[in-house]
Amino acid sequence: MAGLFQVLWGQPSGQFKEAAVLKGTDDQPLIIPVKSESEMIEKICTRPTAVDWNGDGKLDLVVGNFGGTFYVFKGEGNGKFSPKAEPLMTGTDALRIQGHHGDPFVVDWDGDGDLDIVSGSSEGGVQWAENTAGRGKLPVLKPFKALIKPGPAIEDGQLISEQELAGPAASTRVWVDDVDGDGKLDILVGDDITLVSLPKGVSKKEYTRRFEKWKKDFEAESKAMSASESGDGKRQEADQKRVEELYEQRAEFMHEERTGYVWLYKRK
Repeated sequence: MAGLFQVLWGQPSGQFKEAAVLKGTDDQPLIIPVKSESEMIEKICTRPTAVDWNGDGKLDLVVGNFGGTFYVFKGEGNGKFSPKAEPLMTGTDALRIQGHHGDPFVVDWDGDGDLDIVSGSSEGGVQWAENTAGRGKLPVLKPFKALIKPGPAIEDGQLISEQELAGPAASTRVWVDDVDGDGKLDILVGDDITLVSLPKGVSKKEYTRRFEKWKKDFEAESKAMSASESGDGKRQEADQKRVEELYEQRAEFMHEERTGYVWLYKRK
């Protein structure tokens, strides 16, 4: 469920209990707070990272969200957390990635003894928020900057094969570790991409013509849907069915394979 964090409690046997919603000391689920409906996107949670963020010897929970900001639930020991989520800041502003879907990986990236944040993004690439506080101190974060720049944008319907890929696409997720054992931290980057190719019997010229027509039909139907949002249910249902039919038509002139890859960046 969007907004909820879950935990699988470990057992002495090496097995795990069933997933359970992680709750605060008030026995209520840990939820990122929002002040208005316009901020609901901030409530959709992403990866939680258990780490001693404030240096008090207790595990805290650093979390991201789809909006691209970050929060921390302070740990109170024995697997308990404060119910209040506190926003991570850079100066007087909320810490925010470029793009959406903050993906916090907490690690001492620059080797100075304090904890930084590395994150993927909906736009691709990898970003880093440097901690300047020093070892054992409450983190003081700089704004995110690019560690790995996003690759070229891939448009809907763009013909592209696996052999043409030179790096991560969009919706990147990260893991930092010394993969090759040389004492330096490397970065693993996962992505999301749709490979598009021509079906048998469809030429590139025909593909271009049919895709352009499809785009016009889709844009027209999208406008119709927007206009009928406040109308009766039957009209909305008909519009939704038409959109579904349009997407099914794509298979007649294009082959789409939604997939993802894991890329390794070795640190020099």
